[in-house]
Amino acid sequence: MVQIKGSAIQETFDQIKNRSGEESLQKILGLLDEETRKVFKGKVYSSAWYPLDFFTRFVELENRVLDDGNEEMVTRLSEAVVERQLRGIYKAFVKLGSPEYVIKRIAAVHKAYFQGVGIEVRLSEKDKALIRYKGFERQHRIIGFAIIGFFKKALEISGAKDVTVYFTAPIDSDKEYCELSIAWI
Repeated sequence: MVQIKGSAIQETFDQIKNRSGEESLQKILGLLDEETRKVFKGKVYSSAWYPLDFFTRFVELENRVLDDGNEEMVTRLSEAVVERQLRGIYKAFVKLGSPEYVIKRIAAVHKAYFQGVGIEVRLSEKDKALIRYKGFERQHRIIGFAIIGFFKKALEISGAKDVTVYFTAPIDSDKEYCELSIAWI
């Protein structure tokens, strides 16, 4: 079973409260299926692991309730989280490194946030990379939008220009892996 670190869930809850208020968070929690709601209504511990299936149900519902199903907003919200983190306490990590270094560090961070997901980085040629994830399942598809935002914003903050990030093999494809293509100048 694929799991996600509780700190990612807490960050999402905080973002909803800052953006739309505590009432919106409670509304979304109230609309979840009973099993998922039971897990998230209690205290979410930043160091604990939670089923990614539950988190993706939450994010999909959040997206429908707050953004009318516009999945591009998942990417934008992910970019906002990354920008806040990387312009604050983690800014040295992106400013000191080349885009290649940043990509490797992000992949390492993803390994720490996803349990049961393998990540392979291939720097294929100058200014291009392929990231292969193994372990995500079809129902985790919405997480792909957040992953795109994470890489795109971190690379832009590090100074990369014309950053393009997209899935060549999406999470919900019939392959046993998903693959992200990244290019920049």
